[in-house]
Amino acid sequence: MGDRVKRLAILGSTGSIGRQTLEVVRCHRDELSVRGLAAGGNADALAEQVAEFRPGLVAMGRGEAARPRRLRGCQEVSLSEMASHPDVDLVVMAISGSAALAPTLAAIEAGKAVALASKEVLVMAGGIAMARARREGITLRPVDSEPSAIWQCLQGESGAISRIWLTASGGPFRHLSPAELERVTAAQALAHPTWRMGPKITIDSATLMNKGFEAIEIGWLFDTPLDDIEVVVHPQSVVHSMVELADGSVKAQLSPPDMRLPIQYALFYPERRPAPFARLDVAATGALTFEPPDGERFPCLRLALEAGRQGGTYPAVLSAADEVAVQLFLEGRIGFGDIARIVAAALERHDSTAHPTLEDILAADAWAREQATRTVP
Repeated sequence: MGDRVKRLAILGSTGSIGRQTLEVVRCHRDELSVRGLAAGGNADALAEQVAEFRPGLVAMGRGEAARPRRLRGCQEVSLSEMASHPDVDLVVMAISGSAALAPTLAAIEAGKAVALASKEVLVMAGGIAMARARREGITLRPVDSEPSAIWQCLQGESGAISRIWLTASGGPFRHLSPAELERVTAAQALAHPTWRMGPKITIDSATLMNKGFEAIEIGWLFDTPLDDIEVVVHPQSVVHSMVELADGSVKAQLSPPDMRLPIQYALFYPERRPAPFARLDVAATGALTFEPPDGERFPCLRLALEAGRQGGTYPAVLSAADEVAVQLFLEGRIGFGDIARIVAAALERHDSTAHPTLEDILAADAWAREQATRTVP
């Protein structure tokens, strides 16, 4: 297909980001080739993707493996093997949770370009991941709309950042009282008003934990202190974030709420390609509103920002405890408000390591999972 074809491995291919990445591939088949597909437990969806895209590599993270006859012609490998494989140029990391850490580090060590949608990687081990990326000359390409917006706004800028305005939709519950939030069900929390996402990130968006994760991620990506990152609720999800520069000028990136746009930007960076997706009609957009987040309604945001400021192994504990708590909520074993309580309890009991090694981070992750499970109300 020629030298211009970029060879992709998509880890988390059956999730929301993975499926939308494949939609982008369909629009640019002359420039993008899928060489690896990895899924968690959805064997049927993986088999359908394999049949369409004919990758040479497949991986199943958990659950019953797809029947070999449905994956004929594919080599089954581990996630880290796929991320570092010589037939891969760019790794799309779309696995949620701590499972993304090892393959991301493997991709960086192998000198691969990484389009990163798994914010937990930088939440858990931002110092380690960024140091290794700098050593290998790798630019981590953010895929989420808000970090991507900041990345795009900073193109061509050489001066210092004065402030970053990180926008949040506010989720579906921004007007509910604390008492009403206690009665929120998983089905209600999964009905996000503007974005189509996987269940973990959708719940994190409803609690605003996701915005705290993004603030930590952005701090690492753009070498910005958390005190210079302001979270602002923007229900229309049109302004995906803003950057205030040294002279007070503010740059913003606007587009319809469509994850395929930042995905495509990450795949083709530093170039842009035409996209057959919806365009922003500024005249028809209407009013764009902004308001501060309510810390009393959404304590997860405060917990995340505090953990990020304290550093050490606190962010790893934050991420792991939240991952456990969200799964318990989705299973109906705890209430919506219990997510923040479980995370807070783990953070309060944790004895942090100030300058953690990768082993320290993994140990903190394991400890937090045990603590979160033990403190179920």
